[in-house]
Amino acid sequence: MPSHPHVWPADRWNTRPVKARVLAVARTLTSATRVLDVLALLDPDGIEHYFTVNPGSAFADRALDDYLRGLPGYTVLDWEDAVLRRFDLAVSCAVHASMHRLDARLVVLPHGAGYNRLVTESTGDAVSSAGLSRNELTHRGRVFVDVLGLSHPEQLDRLRASCPEALDVARVVGDPCFDRMLRSRRSRDGYRAALGAVDGRRLVVVDSTWSEHSLFGRHHDLPQRLVRQLPADEYTVAVVLHPNIWSRHNPVALLDDALRMGLRLVPPHQGWQAALVAADVLIGDHGSVSVYGAALKHPTMIVATGAAELDPRSPGYAFGQTAPLLDPDGDLAAQLELALTQASDDRTDLTDITDRSLAHHGESARLLRPLLYSFLDGLDEPAHEPVLRPYPKPVPTSGVGDGPTAYDVEGKSEGTEVSLRRYPFQFQPGGHTPRGFHALTDDHPDDELRYTAEVLARTEPHAERPAVDWLADIALELPGLAVTVAALGPALHLLRLHNGLLLEAHAERDRGRPAPSLDPLLLGSALACWLADGGDPAGLPEHGLTIRTGEHRTRVSFTTGP
Repeated sequence: MPSHPHVWPADRWNTRPVKARVLAVARTLTSATRVLDVLALLDPDGIEHYFTVNPGSAFADRALDDYLRGLPGYTVLDWEDAVLRRFDLAVSCAVHASMHRLDARLVVLPHGAGYNRLVTESTGDAVSSAGLSRNELTHRGRVFVDVLGLSHPEQLDRLRASCPEALDVARVVGDPCFDRMLRSRRSRDGYRAALGAVDGRRLVVVDSTWSEHSLFGRHHDLPQRLVRQLPADEYTVAVVLHPNIWSRHNPVALLDDALRMGLRLVPPHQGWQAALVAADVLIGDHGSVSVYGAALKHPTMIVATGAAELDPRSPGYAFGQTAPLLDPDGDLAAQLELALTQASDDRTDLTDITDRSLAHHGESARLLRPLLYSFLDGLDEPAHEPVLRPYPKPVPTSGVGDGPTAYDVEGKSEGTEVSLRRYPFQFQPGGHTPRGFHALTDDHPDDELRYTAEVLARTEPHAERPAVDWLADIALELPGLAVTVAALGPALHLLRLHNGLLLEAHAERDRGRPAPSLDPLLLGSALACWLADGGDPAGLPEHGLTIRTGEHRTRVSFTTGP
C-alpha cells in the first residue's frame, strides 16, 4: 500500500459521474492488446480507464508507449505514478512480482493460449511456466494476485506443483481472445478481401512466435520462398509476427523483397486474429497463434517445435510434438495442396491438444464479467448478456505500389480458354531461370528485364499520355513485345498486339453481378499465351477469351480498337 495516496482530480469537471477507476497493466505490446479484450466487457459509463506499463521487460519499447497513448478513452500513467494511486481494479495479461506495489484488486490472465513457455528470467527456475511460478505470483511469501485466470483446468495441475498457495485465487475462465475469433467468423469474407484472398485465391497465413527457436528465427526467408513458389492468382500469403519480434527487429525491411512480390504483413497491434479467421491454411511454430489457428480447425503445419523453451507438461509442448511438419526446403506448393485436401479426421489429434489449452469455448465473457464487477463496489453488472465484438478488418502492410511488377508466366490454351499460372519475382541478373515468359508493368525498374519481356502493361488508367499514343511509343521502343496493354479502367483495357492490331477488352458480367475487375497484366499474359499456341486474333471480337487461374474463370470480350 502506498503511504501517500495520490489525490484524484476533482469530480467537479466530469460530465458523467465516476464510480470506479480501473487500471490496465501491460508489460509488452502483446499483453497490452490482450487486456483490451477483457476490459471491453465493462460498461464504460461510470468508469475511468487508465493504462500503465510495468517496467522491466526486454520488449517494452517506444512503440508500446505510442500505442497506449493513441488509445481513445485511456489515460496513460507512468508506473511510479500508478503505484501511488488507489484503483478499484487492476487487470493484467502478464504478471511480475513488482505488481504487488499496486493499490488495487489485481486480476491476472494469460496473454497467449494458456501458460506454456519457460522464461527463467521471470520465473527464476527452469520448470515453471511463465505466469504460474511462485516467484511471479508471490511477495514475501504471500500471493498478491486476487484472481489468477486460467484458460483450461489442465493448468490447475501445473499450478499445484509450481505455486500451490495460488490455487485459492485460480479461476478457469476460458479465453476471451479466442472467443472473439469465434465471434468473428461471420466477418470472414471481409477479412479475406482485406488480405487479398479474392477471385478464388486461398489464404496462407505464416505465423511466428519470438526467439531463436521460432519459425522466423530459423527460416526468416520462408515468406519470400512462398510468394515465389505459389501461383499469385491462386494463393495469397500473409505473415503474422509476434510483437516481440517487432520490438527488436525491422520486419518491413527484412521482408522488403517479399512485400514487393505481394506478401501481406499484418501489423503487431491488430489484425492477426482476423487473419487467423480468414485463413485457409497455416504455417507456424509452437506459438499461441498456431495453436489458435488449429483450434479454429484450419489445416496447420509447423517448422519449429519449440521443445527447448516449453514446459514439457504443457499442451503447447504436446502441440509442437504432434503438429505436422512442413519441410521449408521442399516443394511448398505440393505440401500446401496436401494439407488442404487432407481429411479433417486426420487432424483429430491436434484438436484434442488445442482443447486442452482452451476450455469453455464461447463462455469466457459470461465467466469473466461478473468476476470483474465483483471488485467494482459502486457499479452493478449490466442486465444484458455480455458480448465480445468481432475484430475489425486487418490493414496489412504491403510493398511499394499495388502489387508485384514482374511475373514469370506459364500457361496453356484449349480453344478459347487460357489457363495461367503467374509467379512474382524480383529480377536478379544470372539468378533466375524462367518457367515460361516474363510479363511486367511499365514502372518495373529493371531495364534488362524490360527488353526481354513478352508482355508490358501500364496499370494507371488516368495516365498523362493517351493510351493509343503510349502504345505506339512502346511499340517503337520495344518491338519484341507480343502484347502491350494500357488500362482504361478497372475492367476495361486497350491492347496492341505484335502485328499492330488494337483491341479493346472488357471483363464480362456474371449472372447479373457487377463487372469484375481485370488485371491488365493478367489479360496481356493470357493473350500472349493464346497467341503463342496459335490463336487467331481476328476471331477475338467474335469469340472472346476465358482466363482461368486455379478454379476461377473470367470471361473477356473484345472489340476492334481505335
